[in-house]
Amino acid sequence: MTHLHITSWVLALILLGVAVWLYRFGKAKPGKIVHMILRLDFLLILYSGGSLIGNYFEGISGFTGELIIKVIAGIWTIAAIEMIANKAKKRQPARTWWIQFFIAFIIAVVLGFGRLPLGIM
Repeated sequence: MTHLHITSWVLALILLGVAVWLYRFGKAKPGKIVHMILRLDFLLILYSGGSLIGNYFEGISGFTGELIIKVIAGIWTIAAIEMIANKAKKRQPARTWWIQFFIAFIIAVVLGFGRLPLGIM
């Protein structure tokens, strides 16, 4: 399930870039389609992340605090991605959301690969 989770958030990053690029160059309809696919990818991220949480609670103990912080950072990252795409759609500045995205993403990646034991299996 770890590979599905990593693949889904890499796909989300690619889709975010494509959606922002399409909105920036005035292609609203293709941008909206990519944005909706991005939202479907959020469901895949949440499903695979929930499955990983279940794996932690079944067999591995001692990482509950870090796991909760990673879950919060992951949800924060998804919210920032959605707000960046919405701001791009409305042609509004999104600098604050980009900063929040990078902070939350770094926290999630450091905890996922550096601290928690199911990083890459």
